[in-house]
Amino acid sequence: MPIIQVNLLQGRSAEAKRKFAAGVTQLACDCFGVKASQVRVMLNEMSPNNYAIAGRLVSDGDGKS
Repeated sequence: MPIIQVNLLQGRSAEAKRKFAAGVTQLACDCFGVKASQVRVMLNEMSPNNYAIAGRLVSDGDGKS
């Protein structure tokens, strides 16, 4: 059973997450020869206060995220 975890910043719409989950599920089915019911997709949303790039929090808004 493939378990796929994705970390992403908060702010994506439910529709975008549905589309992503469906696409990743189909890809896993094609690549691993499993049924869609066997695929698990975990979307872990992070606050910009909890993610840094080059030592700066994304919430600091330096435009490089």
